[in-house]
Amino acid sequence: MKTAVLVVEDNRANMKLATLLLSHAGYEVLQAESAAEGLVLARERQPALILMDIQLPGMDGLEATRIIKADPATRDIKVVALTAFAMAGDEARIRAAGCDGYLAKPIDYRQFLVEVRCWLDSGETRA
Repeated sequence: MKTAVLVVEDNRANMKLATLLLSHAGYEVLQAESAAEGLVLARERQPALILMDIQLPGMDGLEATRIIKADPATRDIKVVALTAFAMAGDEARIRAAGCDGYLAKPIDYRQFLVEVRCWLDSGETRA
């Protein structure tokens, strides 16, 4: 059985790249274009990891992460922020919302799968 990774991303190019990289690496990729869709998929499918865009239409990714981490059914799912905001203050804000880490955009395809594997294996990366 493949490990499921949920990608919550409203930018089609970013979604396509993440999906391509993850699927070629053997992961089952679940896709959501909004936080609301992501919350439903997180509850229904219980992925091993959620890659959460921060700037989403409607509810942002940080609010969605707070909801995921407050729900006993989903709180143990690792959530990693996908963000163009990678400054020191932003990292603190991202982690305060409950994210287990973050990946800076644009995605560095050479490091992306290494980072994903680290979160799945131990929950920690260099970030």
